[in-house]
Amino acid sequence: MDRYSRKDMILEMLVTEPKDVFLNYALAIELETEKEFPEAEKQLLKTLEIEKTYLPCFYRLGQIAEKIKTPEEAIVYYKQGLDLAKKQNDNKTANELSEAIWLLED
Repeated sequence: MDRYSRKDMILEMLVTEPKDVFLNYALAIELETEKEFPEAEKQLLKTLEIEKTYLPCFYRLGQIAEKIKTPEEAIVYYKQGLDLAKKQNDNKTANELSEAIWLLED
């Protein structure tokens, strides 16, 4: 019996559920784990097209921007996420995003 990778299983599920926010996000995480950073970034942006308030995307986008782009772009994603976290009263995520911004601006 062949063993599917998580990425393969997610891709298979996305065939029938292409607009599933969690599956799209999970694919981005798998791509990031495989160090396919530009593809992971595209997948996270696709996830935000499906659900613009999916907060976990912003931290991951910032992390990827730190790896492949510039700190300034990472800060933009972190600040977008911070604004959303505040609107959603998600203090834990707001604190994490604030710390990420602080570390880059320091």
